[in-house]
Amino acid sequence: MSAQQYRRAEQQSYFDGGLLSYIGWVIFGAIITAFTLGLAYPWAIVNIYRWKINHTVIDGKRLEFSGTGWGLFGQWIKWWFLTIITLGIYGFWVHIKLLDWKARHTTLVDDFYNF
Repeated sequence: MSAQQYRRAEQQSYFDGGLLSYIGWVIFGAIITAFTLGLAYPWAIVNIYRWKINHTVIDGKRLEFSGTGWGLFGQWIKWWFLTIITLGIYGFWVHIKLLDWKARHTTLVDDFYNF
């Protein structure tokens, strides 16, 4: 393999997750959320994010998710409180804040091919 072919192979982007494991995480998250009356919803979201992000490779570098259910739960409480005191207006920003939180906890693993 030439150096140019190696660099091209090294810079590929792909997703290597499987459908059955995704379905399993979604069902498990839904069951846990139902049993806890919604309290475990942030934990379920974090597990789905972790599964999706950890199975993604961009330009030859694997993504890694470092968020935790407790970390999101704290944010969730804050966002819920702000939505209540603004009579629902802050609710329009919750999705954007969730995307921001997810991006802040996503990093690129530099040495993916050296594992």
